[in-house]
Order: sequence, then structure tokens, then C-alpha cells
Amino acid sequence: MELFNPNANINFMGWRKVSLAISCLLMILSAGVIFVRGLDYGLDFTGGALVEVVYQEPAEVADVRSALTAAGFENPVVQSLGGTREFAIRFAPREDEAAAEGAEATASQAAHNRIANDVLSALKAGRSDVAIKRSEFVGPQVGEELRTDGLIAVIVVALGIAVYLWIRFEWRFAVAAVASEMHDALLTLGIFALTQREFDLPALAAVLSVVGYSINDKIVVFDRVREIFRSTRKAEPIEVLNRSINSTMSRTIMTGVTTALAVGTLYFLGGPVLENFGLIMLIGIFIGILSSIFFANPILLMLGVSKKDLMPVTREDPELARRP
Repeated sequence: MELFNPNANINFMGWRKVSLAISCLLMILSAGVIFVRGLDYGLDFTGGALVEVVYQEPAEVADVRSALTAAGFENPVVQSLGGTREFAIRFAPREDEAAAEGAEATASQAAHNRIANDVLSALKAGRSDVAIKRSEFVGPQVGEELRTDGLIAVIVVALGIAVYLWIRFEWRFAVAAVASEMHDALLTLGIFALTQREFDLPALAAVLSVVGYSINDKIVVFDRVREIFRSTRKAEPIEVLNRSINSTMSRTIMTGVTTALAVGTLYFLGGPVLENFGLIMLIGIFIGILSSIFFANPILLMLGVSKKDLMPVTREDPELARRP
């Protein structure tokens, strides 16, 4: 089924200057928002305590927060776990927690248990029908290491993509792909920084997934670019890029819609743990589709891609040389 006529002749490259200008402006704005407001790092990256509690009868988020504040917990973050009886409580590590991070395992566990008991005592002061469902503690040092490892992971993925495309296609394709991946990741993170949604490990995993998904779209278009260049005697690069985008548009839209339906269930039905993962994937899919058309290909054209760059070196058999 074709949602989009593969023989259409929409001049996407005619908008390349405007699209590149808008994309660059959005990248600058996103970088500015991230620098000024910063990401709202979750417990995984900042360190602190997470305690999940369950009530026998319905309770209000405001009441839980008030009970904790009255007991001396500073700025507790209370979140409902999909109902009115289960809540997740997050807060920064107190002095005894931070000191216990460098201590022996038994001392660290003792401090952790003490924090959980303090939370339970604070909540039971107001209501006795509460119990701890789960608790965990991440030290500040561990959180810092996770942030560093996450940044390294993104860089390694980008370099791996660049090397693969350089070998598979040509260096211009590698540069265009890496630039567009930076565009996709930066805009996605910029939206998260603007809305101040919590950025945790599932969110980082989603960013890496967005990079992998988005590059797949670009490889499909790049492969069609190479195929058309090799199969035509005389074709201007602008014409080749337009034909490539038009002929793969149906595939791009259908893949994007079906993937969005799948990750949309994570956002709407996955609960607090998977909500951020689903949201980042939805944002990334939309941005990735647009960047495949209006950012990656204009950069490829700007770098001067041409037929001679994509022809095989083999000269003995002209027929083989024309094959992809």
C-alpha cells in the first residue's frame, strides 16, 4: 500500500535554505535552554533515595508531601503510581546517606534502612494504613558516574554510525548523518529541558533508541540516493535527492506511524517508569522524520555529493560497476 506517490515530484530541496536555517536556529535555542535551565536529572543521575509506599485507603499526593515536609525531609518529590493508593517518593540524599556512600556495605545498607524507616514513621504519624512497597538508594558519586557513562555512550554511538556510513557509502553521508543525529538528540533534550520533565535512565535509553531509529530512516534515503546516482547517466544532485525522498516517503511515514503506535502505548499505559521513555521516542520519531527530509539531505547537497563519489572503483567489468 502506497500512502504517498513514489513518482511524485515535490521539490523538497527547494526549501533547503529555509529548512537548514530553521533547524540551526532550533538547535541553538535547544542548546541555550539546556545550558540555562538544565535537565531535571532523576534519582539515577543525582543520587538520593526512592521509596515506594502503598496505602490501604485512597490518599492525596499533597497529604503525603506535607507529612514528609513536617518530618524534616527537604523538597520531597511525590508522584502517584497510576492511582490513589501507591506513591513514589524521591528526595536528595541527606548527610548521613552521602557519608554512607563511601562506607562499608553494611554501614551503607544500615543508613538506607534508616531512611526508609524514617519515611514510614513520618507517614504513619498521619495515617497508620501505610506500608513500604520498595526502596532504593543511589549515591551522588554513582549518579555522576552514570551521567558520564551516558554521555560516553551517546558519543560512541555517533562515532560508530559515522564509521559505518563512511565505509558503506562515503564521508559526506557520514557527516550528514552525524549532524542530523546531533540535531535530533539536541532538539529532544531541549524539549525535556524546557518542560523540566525528569530525565532518568529510561529517558537516556530512549535518546539512544531515537538515534538508532532515526539513522535507519536516513540510511534508507541514502541508499536510494546511491542507487539513483548509479542508475542514471545524467542527473543533477538536487534532482536525485528529491527523487530519493519522494520515492521513500511512503515507507518513512508508515514506519513512523507504526512505531509511534507501539511506543505510544508505553507513554499512555506504561506508568511512571516507562512514561518518559515513550514520550522521548514519540518526540524523536517526529523530529527524526523531519530531519531526514529537511536537514540530512540538504547537508548532503551542501557538501557536494555527486555521481563520481558513489561509483565503484572496479573498471574491468562495466556491468558490475553499475550495480549498487
